[in-house]
Amino acid sequence: MLPAVDPAGVTGAGVQPAPGSPGPVPLRPLTFRELLDVPFALIQSRLAVLAILGGVTVAVAEIVVVVLTASAAGLSDGSDDAIGWTAVLTTLACAWLVRAVLRGTVVPVALAAVFGRVVGVRAALTGLLTHAGPVLLAHLVFTLVGVGVLALGILLVTLPFVPVLLAYLRATRFPLPAVLYAESAGYRQGVARTKVLTSGSQWRLTGLWLVQRTLFAVLVLPLIGLTTYLTDISGTRMWTLLVLTTTLSLVLIAFAEIVESCSRVTQYVDARCRREGMDIRVPDPAGEGRWR
Repeated sequence: MLPAVDPAGVTGAGVQPAPGSPGPVPLRPLTFRELLDVPFALIQSRLAVLAILGGVTVAVAEIVVVVLTASAAGLSDGSDDAIGWTAVLTTLACAWLVRAVLRGTVVPVALAAVFGRVVGVRAALTGLLTHAGPVLLAHLVFTLVGVGVLALGILLVTLPFVPVLLAYLRATRFPLPAVLYAESAGYRQGVARTKVLTSGSQWRLTGLWLVQRTLFAVLVLPLIGLTTYLTDISGTRMWTLLVLTTTLSLVLIAFAEIVESCSRVTQYVDARCRREGMDIRVPDPAGEGRWR
């Protein structure tokens, strides 16, 4: 059994939930449908904190995109190509950072919620700073694997199989961010621990990842319609369209990352209950139970 995390820590993972304060995630093995549904229950239980984290992160990212794009416009005498490429590249870079920041702050909030505890914005940011190294390294490897699989699929003309291969690779490290926080592990130790937790359930997590991506793709359609509608109202001015498009893109990416981070926490709990009986209460000599 892993040593219990200090109850005074950021997440409180590994200890018995506070009496009378059950979290939104059932401490038992979860069904596939529950793995899809429960992350939204986590979001609802900490909606205010997650909305602040997501809103502030997106706002800062959008300001950076607009400032850099405006600077490029000034340096290029208003060249449409320079403005367009700058907007695309800065949005991609900021989207990567948005995902990294939200993954590093949402995971401790969700872990705390699982065990009936409350983590505010300040504590979430403290958790991110404390675990910044492993979290950023994991996110960098996560990105490089995705780019590498996509490039390999293009070179070998096997694009239809790329989503399945990428989903399988993602599944082997799906709960890694939760492991880094809940067990205060370094990157290498976290990867090894994640492989143990996901052993035997890779294809189940592969299906989960693919279904989530399908749901996210469906969400894109209303946002495209909203962008078109707002453009019709405001006209086809380039800067209006640019701000609307980049903002809505960042909002969608932030929402998807919040859902995915909560899903990673949910799967971590499910894996520990299935493999280690974390949901079994064992009385200790002092008369208090611990969750193992």
